Amino acid sequence: MWFRNLQIYRLPENWGLTAEALAEKLAAHPFQPCGSQDMASRGWTSPTKDDRFVMAVGGQFLIALAVEQKLLPSSVVNEVAADKAEIIEAQQGFKPGRKQMKEIKEAVLQELLPRAFTRRRTAFAWINPIAGWLVVDASSPARAEEILDALRDSLDELPVKMVKTQLSPVSVMTDWLIANQATGNFTIDLDCELRAVTDEKAAVRYVRHALDGKDVQDHLAAGKLPTRLAMTFDDRISIILTEKMEIKRVAFLDIIKEEAERQGDAADMQMEADFALMSGELSRLIPALLEVLGGEVKDAVI
Repeated sequence: MWFRNLQIYRLPENWGLTAEALAEKLAAHPFQPCGSQDMASRGWTSPTKDDRFVMAVGGQFLIALAVEQKLLPSSVVNEVAADKAEIIEAQQGFKPGRKQMKEIKEAVLQELLPRAFTRRRTAFAWINPIAGWLVVDASSPARAEEILDALRDSLDELPVKMVKTQLSPVSVMTDWLIANQATGNFTIDLDCELRAVTDEKAAVRYVRHALDGKDVQDHLAAGKLPTRLAMTFDDRISIILTEKMEIKRVAFLDIIKEEAERQGDAADMQMEADFALMSGELSRLIPALLEVLGGEVKDAVI
């Protein structure tokens, strides 16, 4: 349940939904598996695998969206459609035209869909109504938009804002690498990607490599800019910050998980303990990161 990626959004001021009210709205849009003619289906499910649509711990909410997709590659549809087109050509004496070929593919799709394999996954989001955060565990904004869209459908509206900062992550990461030192409670780790801003987009990536050497300084002097930088916050959480203000490869260090194990015994208690510690640590990380990036900038609703 520990989040691996963070897409961070700002909730509107005075966002007043209680856990009970939120759960009621999500329960009205529960997950249903794909029907025989459905390519995909999504809906809310219990993050705790029981009857709760919202896990509320210490004023923090955890919600889960189940997404199911049929696995039916277009190459398979095209291959079957081509075979059927050959049979039809032999029957009618000429090749099917564009319109007829489209109809053949649609018929093949309807024929194959009920037999297609399905893939199901669960996406999680953490809501901090106290501090006004909505954080989605997603590797990209496009993947996070799945949960945002589903929330808009369930809540009628969701005027969240993307988090913007006064200083760009690129400028701050560049300053840190030049100085060989981060600010605040952050320390620079061993992974980094530097990319040229020229048309060639030349890039160099360091993995488990010291970043205080002359080679890194030479790349920076030549005009390359950091697009990803690994760092640790307060010796408790390691992350990779990207140029788009995405937080990837979040890893909670052993000391945090040991604390969670001491707090929870049964499976449900363990999950609540994990979530309480995770949300508590991220509630410290996010403001600290925004602070070293110069603070928030008000931005348009997405």
